Amino acid sequence: MSTAGKHHCLIVLPSSSEGVSAQSFIQCFTLTHSAFSVAIATPQGKNPEFINMDDQSRRWLNDFRSKPFAIPLSLDIIDVNRYSSIVLPHAPGATQDLVHDKDLGQLLCQFVRHKKLVCAIGMGVSGLFSAKKEEDQKWAFKSYSLTGSSVLELCRYSNFSTLKVVPEDMARDLGGHFSASGEPEAVHVCVDRNLVTGQNEASTLTAVQNLVLLANQNQR
Repeated sequence: MSTAGKHHCLIVLPSSSEGVSAQSFIQCFTLTHSAFSVAIATPQGKNPEFINMDDQSRRWLNDFRSKPFAIPLSLDIIDVNRYSSIVLPHAPGATQDLVHDKDLGQLLCQFVRHKKLVCAIGMGVSGLFSAKKEEDQKWAFKSYSLTGSSVLELCRYSNFSTLKVVPEDMARDLGGHFSASGEPEAVHVCVDRNLVTGQNEASTLTAVQNLVLLANQNQR
């Protein structure tokens, strides 16, 4: 398939120092790049910080950074009409900037309105909370079933008490139907209408595969 015939996918990353899971991003980009024409965006177009790298992911990212498509766009210039899907990889940094990013929120609200595909994974689910409707400030994903980093998973980390956002709690507070595996780091994916969510980094592959399958169905 030529690039002209592909759907366009936007991968949204935080620019805060808490960063993006290297492995989750690599899996998101590799899968979407094979199926879509992919662009990357961050708040103000700042370069993202990648965390939890091993030697293999470090080499992959070094090669990736040499490519033109590695330069992120700024969220405030994104044309929503260009993209048919948005992906938010597992990213602890999403709790710092994406969770309140108005530009991302507007994009997501339009995606919901036009029934375009949204995929969010782990702490990247925090970015979904930015989607507040202009008319009543209600969450655009209210009543949706979703998953994300669970309290059971997050409470094992030393910084749990200082987290600004716990996806499980906030999703329920905003009217979402949250589910999670009882086993930490187990693969768990939830699909509801145009929204695909993965519980954690380990769920990245399965979540994005579901996104690609849904996109192919929509195209047919």
